[in-house]
Amino acid sequence: MHEVIIYTADRCPYCIMAKRLLNNKRAAYKEINVDAEPGLRGEMQQKTNRRTVPQIFIGKTHVGGFDELYALDRSNQLDPLLGRA
Repeated sequence: MHEVIIYTADRCPYCIMAKRLLNNKRAAYKEINVDAEPGLRGEMQQKTNRRTVPQIFIGKTHVGGFDELYALDRSNQLDPLLGRA
């Protein structure tokens, strides 16, 4: 299974939905809450060129946000990206 990192923020409904989808897939992930510490949002923006959360990485692949994660799941591409056959 590839490492999953998800940048989140407090009171973000799309973050909740992304984590719920990953939990349903039983995919372990590291959550980085950009509201928890100054500089984390800037770190996320530098890595992704995006300001919105969630921002999701699976392995070295920047998936994007919840919409992209959901689209991968609907097209049966999420499981292979997670490292499942």
